[in-house]
Amino acid sequence: MRLADLALLVRAPAALSVPGDVIAGATAAGRPLSARALGIVGSSVCRYWAGMALNDYADATVDAVERPDRPVPSGRVARRTALAVAGGLTAAGLGLVAAAGGRRRLLGALLLTGLVWAYDLKLKSTQAGTAAMAGVRTLDVLAGALAPGPGAVSTGAALRRAALPAALVGAHTYTLMALSRHEISGAPARLPVTTLAVSTATALATALPATARAGTADTGPTEKARTGLVPADALASLGAYGTAQARAAREPSGENVRRAVGAGILGLMPLQAAPTARAGSPVFAAALGVVHPLARRLARRISPT
Repeated sequence: MRLADLALLVRAPAALSVPGDVIAGATAAGRPLSARALGIVGSSVCRYWAGMALNDYADATVDAVERPDRPVPSGRVARRTALAVAGGLTAAGLGLVAAAGGRRRLLGALLLTGLVWAYDLKLKSTQAGTAAMAGVRTLDVLAGALAPGPGAVSTGAALRRAALPAALVGAHTYTLMALSRHEISGAPARLPVTTLAVSTATALATALPATARAGTADTGPTEKARTGLVPADALASLGAYGTAQARAAREPSGENVRRAVGAGILGLMPLQAAPTARAGSPVFAAALGVVHPLARRLARRISPT
């Protein structure tokens, strides 16, 4: 198996949308990002890649008809190899969590991993599949809120503070998964109209708290950076994804729906950056903003869907 085929199998660039979950959760909870928190980030990336490989293992028969150019149906990667890659990455992700956060964090990671495997092997074709994957990304943000590191924030307070970014990421992911069910045959026109409405509401919910603070007495550099970055990131998230959804609403073909899903996956990065900036971490928010155009360039070579 060539490295290029492995990158295609796991949709490598799409994993750039994952670290922002942990970063958004940790910063919203007021937990400084420590070296041990990087283990949680690494675990999330491994879990994402494992899910992509497992997806292609589970869908080998369907992909032979609908997407014959994928690595498994094309014969460039054996189906059993895809399963082995999924298993190896899953083990690596759990190992990283155990090393970084101990037994308590490992239990949460096992729940997330179980959801990913259940989605790929059983739930994907059911109505519960969309909610399951949205739940994975929601829990990923909350895992960031509980990431190990310095600070005296209680578990309950951390989860409450991270509830908004977790809900925003979950809602965004729900629209992605709802659209992804129609990537081949196309969607009813009302679906991209509905997801566009949800995306717009999500962007507004992300930006409005910063606008409300714009008139406060604190006008220092951090507050100015935060006030400017939040609406900019929210609009960046809505921009490409909203345009793609509008195109799909006008012509809901499989190709247009696939483009909308791809844009939405990459649109997670500015969406994660907005609550990160709002939490007072403009440097991390700016880093996520820089990664976004890089991911878009890489997606031209390796599809995120």
